[in-house]
Amino acid sequence: MIPFSLLLLLAGALVLLVGPANALSGYQISCGATSSKVAGNVTWVPDGAFISGGKAAELGSPGVMPMLATLRYFPDASAAKHCYVVPAAMHARYLVRTTYYYGGFDGGRAPPVFDQIIDGTRWSAVDTARDYARGLATYYEAVVAAAGRELSVCVARSDATAPGRSPFISALEVVPLEESVYSPVDFAAYALSTVARHSFGHDDGSVIGYPGDRFNRYWEPYSGGSIPVVESHASVSTEAFWNKPPEEVFRRGLTTSRGKSLDIQWPPAPLPPASYYLALYFQDNRAPSALSWRVFDVAVNGQPFFAGLNVSTAGSMVYGAQWPLSGQTRITLTPAQDSPVGPLINAAELMMVVPLGGRTHPRDVIGMEALARGFLNPPSDWRGDPCLPKGNSWTGVTCNEDPLARVIAINITNFGVGGSISDHIANLTAVSSIWLVGNNLTGSIPDMSPLHHLIALHLEDNGLTGPLPESLGNLSKLEELSVENNNLQGTIPSSIKNRAMVDTRFRFKYTPGNNLS
Repeated sequence: MIPFSLLLLLAGALVLLVGPANALSGYQISCGATSSKVAGNVTWVPDGAFISGGKAAELGSPGVMPMLATLRYFPDASAAKHCYVVPAAMHARYLVRTTYYYGGFDGGRAPPVFDQIIDGTRWSAVDTARDYARGLATYYEAVVAAAGRELSVCVARSDATAPGRSPFISALEVVPLEESVYSPVDFAAYALSTVARHSFGHDDGSVIGYPGDRFNRYWEPYSGGSIPVVESHASVSTEAFWNKPPEEVFRRGLTTSRGKSLDIQWPPAPLPPASYYLALYFQDNRAPSALSWRVFDVAVNGQPFFAGLNVSTAGSMVYGAQWPLSGQTRITLTPAQDSPVGPLINAAELMMVVPLGGRTHPRDVIGMEALARGFLNPPSDWRGDPCLPKGNSWTGVTCNEDPLARVIAINITNFGVGGSISDHIANLTAVSSIWLVGNNLTGSIPDMSPLHHLIALHLEDNGLTGPLPESLGNLSKLEELSVENNNLQGTIPSSIKNRAMVDTRFRFKYTPGNNLS
């Protein structure tokens, strides 16, 4: 599913409506940076704590906003994906924004095309060529719930990535949202991908962001062309709104005179067929009185969306959680026959509803992440979801296609991996084949008694020490056990000796090397 790309202007062209400085929660990461940077009221931190691998590049583009002056790119074409991993609260909701400004870092004329991934879901393609040709950066935004205690945001090569080109990223933001924000959406099954978010009636190029919007959502200006603009100075308590819009979006709006309908084409670009989350915001700009009421119906592409909306100075919001849209979209506000004034609209949000791409079984995630932590120099893509999305599992890792994906094989032969084998390998209860041959692994062989589906275990040509676990001989499906050329000591367990004598399928190799008897 490909969301619309949105524009983030460069320094000198971007005007954010900001107020007194506050501390924005979450993570604002400047990719490729080596020190913190400040832009507006936001402090951007370097990315070293969130990513392993890739190369940093410093752009020579003058006038670029501080967080876009560097980027990180990923020339390793053997890696299935390259993931930033950010701490998260389990099941909490986050706004994720990725920003891309090419800057010709690799000497090319146009930016490369590639995919971006959140956890196990392929979020969208990244194609910034059109924006870059206009001197602009591009950002993409999603709202997701964290399945675990970490959230991974990845870039990956796709069929559209030209040979020799590298995915890159300029900035990453992960901002926690309150529980009420976009609450009608089932985030256990879906994510939201932002298509448009506009504040109507603004034509000065100003973008409402943080701290006007506490979650640093960007509300871009939308003039409405020839549609009359109305201003309001009435205060709006945005705490009463689920989505907590900034008060500034209610300062202006689009309206018509009494008895006339208000018809706007929004968003400006046609939409691909999908379900969308659509939220519309309204406020009556007049002082309260017995006659100051404003009532109208709301329709989207001619279909009733909300009937008899009575808008006051306190403001109103109407929404559709899964509204089907396709092509050009029109919003029509039709006044009630006895309404003393015409309809009015202040702001709108439109987000594509994206089905999640699945999940890897939590016990396998725990097991694989522990393996990765125990290894020195694991494959560079051993971050993020081990199995998903399909086609982007970790190097050397094979998974099934169950609704909760399971790891069924690991093969990192001759990868130069050091460190030790984590005890949490026992979590991988669906695995049938483990090949860790020809690396620099040390330490002991952990207990693998829960691995009842294990058929082949190859640990030869490493530096493993200690005894052979008795439990290996009790794995009824195990047919291949190879541990030669290690530094194992002690007595070969009777369970393994007996299997080797009576089970013709069982092949046990422990020499040369080792000190086993």
